[in-house]
Amino acid sequence: MSKQTERGSEKQSPVEQAAAFIVDKRKAFYLLYVGLAIFCFIASGWVQVNNDITAYLPDSTETRQGLTIMDTEFTTFGTNDILVDNISYAQAESLAHKMETVRGVKSVAFDDTDDHYKDAAALFSVTYDGETEDSISTDALSSIKDILSGYDVYYTGEVGNAQSDSIASEMQVVMLIAVVIICLVLLFTSHTYMEIPVLLVTFGTAALLNKGTNFLLGEISFISNSVAVVLQLALAIDYAIILCHRYTEERLTQDAREAVISALSKAIPEISGSSLTTLSGLLAMTFMQFRIGYDLGIVLMKSIVLSLLSVFTLMPGLLMSFSSLIDRTHHKSFVPKINVWGRFVYKSRFVMPPIFVVVLIAAFFFSNQCPYVYGSSTLTTYTKNDSQIAQEKVDETFGSTNMLALLVPTGDYEAEGRLARALESMPQIDSVTALSSTEAMDGYMLTDRLTPRQFAELTDLDIEVARLLYSAYAVDQETYGQLVGGLDSYSVPLIDMFLFLHDRMEEGYVTLDNDLTEEMNDLYVQLTDAKLQLKGEHYSRMVLQLNLPEESQETFDFLTTLHQTAARYYTGDVFVVGNSTSDYDLSASFARDNAMISILTIVFVILVLVFTFQSAGLPVLLILVIQGSIWINFSFPYLTQSNLFFLSYLIVSSIQMGANIDYAIVITNRYTQLKTQMPLKEAAIESLNAAFPTIITSGTILATAGTLIGFLSSDTSISSIGICLGRGTILSIALVMGILPQILLLGDVIIEKTAFTLKHKGILQTNTGTLRVNGHVRGYVSGIINADFNGTIIGSLNANVEAGTVQEEGKALPPSPEPPTPELPTPELPSPTGEAASREEAAHHA
Repeated sequence: MSKQTERGSEKQSPVEQAAAFIVDKRKAFYLLYVGLAIFCFIASGWVQVNNDITAYLPDSTETRQGLTIMDTEFTTFGTNDILVDNISYAQAESLAHKMETVRGVKSVAFDDTDDHYKDAAALFSVTYDGETEDSISTDALSSIKDILSGYDVYYTGEVGNAQSDSIASEMQVVMLIAVVIICLVLLFTSHTYMEIPVLLVTFGTAALLNKGTNFLLGEISFISNSVAVVLQLALAIDYAIILCHRYTEERLTQDAREAVISALSKAIPEISGSSLTTLSGLLAMTFMQFRIGYDLGIVLMKSIVLSLLSVFTLMPGLLMSFSSLIDRTHHKSFVPKINVWGRFVYKSRFVMPPIFVVVLIAAFFFSNQCPYVYGSSTLTTYTKNDSQIAQEKVDETFGSTNMLALLVPTGDYEAEGRLARALESMPQIDSVTALSSTEAMDGYMLTDRLTPRQFAELTDLDIEVARLLYSAYAVDQETYGQLVGGLDSYSVPLIDMFLFLHDRMEEGYVTLDNDLTEEMNDLYVQLTDAKLQLKGEHYSRMVLQLNLPEESQETFDFLTTLHQTAARYYTGDVFVVGNSTSDYDLSASFARDNAMISILTIVFVILVLVFTFQSAGLPVLLILVIQGSIWINFSFPYLTQSNLFFLSYLIVSSIQMGANIDYAIVITNRYTQLKTQMPLKEAAIESLNAAFPTIITSGTILATAGTLIGFLSSDTSISSIGICLGRGTILSIALVMGILPQILLLGDVIIEKTAFTLKHKGILQTNTGTLRVNGHVRGYVSGIINADFNGTIIGSLNANVEAGTVQEEGKALPPSPEPPTPELPTPELPSPTGEAASREEAAHHA
């Protein structure tokens, strides 16, 4: 009877029925996926990408609150610092005048001080009429580039800085190289050539679905948008490989349709279980206080789910449709046996684990001393974009700057003036820009209060006109007491009176001579710009330039000093906003996020492992190995004294624990099965042989993807994540292929004693010689036997004999714990010279 007839006569399980439906309705699934792919290709253009990492700070942080206030109450004009190298001062002056005439340019700051001209290099600080993303700013920058064509120019600043475009192009290169390497890896580990296109089509569809459905999230970070496709490939292609290998095995004994159905029904629980650990690690990321973890975690979790759906519903049809081509393109396995490595692992089982324990303790200490940083100012990348090269050139020539914004309650110009003067006296501050520190005319600051006579002298107005102007202002402000008490002592902030005078001029109530009118109009433009930038409805903004590094303990301590100084003049809320504050807020949240991620990841993964292996001790051993690889991974920054971006640790530790634990599961599954069929030594060696193709395929892909991202991305955060992920995966592979089998061998007693399943134990018999056996034997008999046995053994016995007896020739039978099975006729005993052949045959049938 054929396999198909046998299957048809048996009642199929729900999983097999679902698998049959998927295979038989494959054309409907093809049509569905084609429609989804077209939609997602279009929808991928709808995805909103946020390039501001500070947007993911918790709402409770000072930086997030301050940025929200500035976005609401202030206008921040777009700016660029433009360095022109190898130029004379006269040429630089000429260029400055030309740039000032460009439409959309508000001002060009340039003078002969070391701040703007040094070592034959000119630094122009250009301010535009629009904000960073406004077309008037980008168009003006384009015109400036035309003026500076032919010069040695470096552009820095937010205007025209297409960071997202740069990252996107870098990731395209990463993806292209990754696909080539993946094809080579699959070619090395595959059984047929045709399965490679099937795998790539399955993954490509899943990747497109994930990218297209990102618009449903509203907005995603530039980090998620950049690395999701590559990490999806690295994390999820295993699922397609598992199904493909299952199909190859089933095809040996069944026709194509039945082989696909059988393979899918067996692979669904296996793949689903494998994905749980990865999803667990990604789920832990979503609990981060720094919401970039939630953003990346959700995008990657969605990618895993969509990859599973593609493998379960699209790939079976592809295997069926291309079954004839798959059959015709078989090739010999290129994966070598690693018996030599397995024997070395077994022989060194008493040496390497103690060394691993020592390394583990040292790595735990070193990783806790890791020099974390929370901004990009001290980080470097292997690949640099034009903006990074320009910023390095500016910093080398003119020094780096550290700008902060201090937000104080508005309305009290006197308090603001006193605070500005106090800040200017601090050695850590180079300059303070505020309304109270900005000169208007003749030494008067914008916030200085002037009487009618002082204002008339400043503007050459008739004193009576000035008094009438002040009277009108008092009425407009409803301060009628000033009209009664006398106007001569009535003082008004200069900026308010200038703006009021301009409004009256526009309304025709006040007329000035032409020169004064032109001067007032120019002043009005400057005052309006200053007010837009420095005075809001509820807060005033003071811009501070520090001579401290962006990120250091001294800088963080000075932030506290700023708050204490401002508190002497204001009782309301005061906010300090800038890169230094952002770094400080991130450092404060890191401790909590680190503990949360570590605990949740381990808890989630342990729950999956306990459910998988039905043991309390085994998950601990597996976690120990992968956690060890994480500690070793993050010891490298400490040992090399290189700064590590904090986000790299949080993200990579989650992915490494969630994804790399699969390698340990593969070996452990093989070992726990094989140790019941052969001696522990052979079980360990064979488990390494069996798991090697899977681990080398998955591990190589993930390590390659991470390393490529690390070396080819110019973004500091993305590059740091890639480097750590690639290095961590390599370490995990090394420990899983080397230390884990040794730990399983040495910890076998712990594994057995902590198993949840109750095992029936027979009488452990240990004898050597000629033995008469009657019963079910499970154990080592000069090899292993697991069968109902009735006969004589010449050799060694160390086994559980269930419901039976063992008797040495010439001795009485020992009491049997259970009634013996009826004795069968005794088979002819083998000759002593045939003992080896009997052992080999027994081992073969075990």
